[in-house]
Amino acid sequence: MRNNYKKYVNLLKGIAVSAGVMLTISACDDFLAQDPLSFYEPDKTFTSENGLKSALAACDNHLRNYYFKQMNLYTEYMFSDMGVRGKTDDANMLTDISTRLTPTEMFEATEWFWENGYNGAKYANTIISYLDKVEGLDESVKNAYLGRAYFHRTFCYMMLTFQFNEVPLITKLATVPKQSYYSIQRKALLDMLVKDMEFAVEWVPSQTDTNVYGMVNKEACRQLLIKCYLATGQFEKAKEQADILIDQSGLRLMQDSDLFGTFTTTHDDNWTVTRNIIWDLHRPENKLISANKESILGIVCQGSGDSWISENNDRVMLSREFGSFWDSKFIMDPDGIQAVTKYKRSDKNYNSSLDFMRGIGRGICDLRPTWYALQSVWVVNGRWDYGDLRRTTENGNWFDMMQLKYNNASSKYYGKSFTEVPPTCTDTIRSWSGYPVYKIYIKDKKLEDDDNSVSFYGGTLGSVANWYVYRLAETYLLRAEANFYLGHPELAARDVNMVRQRAQCDELYREDASFTIGDIMDERARELYCEEFRHAELSRVSWCLAMSGKPDEWGNTYELDTYDKQEGTDKSGGSYWYQRIIHYNDFYNTGHSVTGGGNTYTYLINKHNLYYPVPNEAIKDNSKGELKQNFGYDGYNPDAKTWDNWEEAVADEDNVD
Repeated sequence: MRNNYKKYVNLLKGIAVSAGVMLTISACDDFLAQDPLSFYEPDKTFTSENGLKSALAACDNHLRNYYFKQMNLYTEYMFSDMGVRGKTDDANMLTDISTRLTPTEMFEATEWFWENGYNGAKYANTIISYLDKVEGLDESVKNAYLGRAYFHRTFCYMMLTFQFNEVPLITKLATVPKQSYYSIQRKALLDMLVKDMEFAVEWVPSQTDTNVYGMVNKEACRQLLIKCYLATGQFEKAKEQADILIDQSGLRLMQDSDLFGTFTTTHDDNWTVTRNIIWDLHRPENKLISANKESILGIVCQGSGDSWISENNDRVMLSREFGSFWDSKFIMDPDGIQAVTKYKRSDKNYNSSLDFMRGIGRGICDLRPTWYALQSVWVVNGRWDYGDLRRTTENGNWFDMMQLKYNNASSKYYGKSFTEVPPTCTDTIRSWSGYPVYKIYIKDKKLEDDDNSVSFYGGTLGSVANWYVYRLAETYLLRAEANFYLGHPELAARDVNMVRQRAQCDELYREDASFTIGDIMDERARELYCEEFRHAELSRVSWCLAMSGKPDEWGNTYELDTYDKQEGTDKSGGSYWYQRIIHYNDFYNTGHSVTGGGNTYTYLINKHNLYYPVPNEAIKDNSKGELKQNFGYDGYNPDAKTWDNWEEAVADEDNVD
């Protein structure tokens, strides 16, 4: 079957020059400048439909960068219950978040999210600002462009507000630089986003109408509208939109009877995969094809020379970032010899059956999973769920360290498994953790074809690395969330059980009042690993939970005015986000230091780290206004002026300094 996303790739090829100019310039743009995206005359560049397509291509590429720019995804997970920074050969890696993360010292991708949240809004604003100047567009076509621009802008602002709290609103391209912005209250911002997404749902065509995969469609707009409704406390409307997606959009959860697409494996001589629906669902080759009825929106990332993977840059490095550093000198046989290593195929000691690099991918452990992510989240109803396809090792979906075999020709235990002869490991932070092969493994086409290579990045030139933005499994979990806030825990449990049944779980939740918000967040952790932005979603749910007045799984309730304005590293108080970390992240705030790679680390996180700090550079550049810094960081001013409705914030954009 021909993959329909190639239609979209071909569409982008025709506008590559304009898009290339935009993407080159955007990297150094200050978020306040909001200049048009081309050095060419904008009134000529963006007053044709091809100009609009080039701006839309920039939006789509920017969405891709949220997932694939190095550090972005793992930063979101290290600010969550599921992981911490794990690369122990970096003595300066961020572990003491409580004291080291400041407005002047932004680590990992925290500053990227600020700068590029506004870059993404700028690309969308280019379409919005120039749309009326394009002549000859049918009204429905014009509104479809506008709806897609609203989607991209809303995506960016949803990320910004739940990462940075109250942020400035910029909805148009400024004709001259402006340095007098003020932040807008979250509720006011969300009201505007709801309005925009309601328009988008009305006008953006359905996936079935366009048959072009990788372009924003009605279903994706509806999914984002659900999140907007949840964030504004309109829980019944969120449920209604989820009902439409689940029951009336031609979408459905793919089941094991639906094995579909291309069955691709990793390295058959070394890693056996028994075909199953979870494996098929997450093969990049299958994510954007018409047979996949669960896919709502995905990112086109096929490295065949006609898309976004380039020769040296823009690699899709999820295998490298999220995989453990198993070929480490810190894992030794009983005689102190390195247990597992990598061999080039041209080496005389190469053994295809012991080639783990090509079988499971080779990571550097940028993110070290927590015990919760590896073990306790897979316990449901007090029992380990042996049936869950997402965590079983027997079918090849999941890798555990004890599945390794000694492959160092210098070891007398060569060929024996770790189960037969247990090794020793002196760096369990970086070098001893399992991971979901089905989710993060991307065949590294370029390096696999090189017999002299001992590297494995993930997606390189020639690889297929298409990725999900939204799929229907998350819709079920969003509807579960809405039902929980509405006081229907039994219906929430039923939706979560739909996702669990597809994964062939043995343990299902009781569909009664015992079901909690924590059960939903646990299922998101299991189902949406490396698909959701975990910190931002926990921040959003913390806000929604406080609005609803419902208790969390420990019986805590939260006040909307105070849940995010608390300080400390103790175990009481704070937001729901903080309580998830304190209960489930076994690194942060434990009171003892951890040694790995010859370095000693203290893992600390503060209640105020719910939000990233607003970068000091942005505050300084806005010298005639005031951006509201977050509680707990230097520069916080509770009396800072903020807009309490979006109309006034938009009107102020025309007030030149």
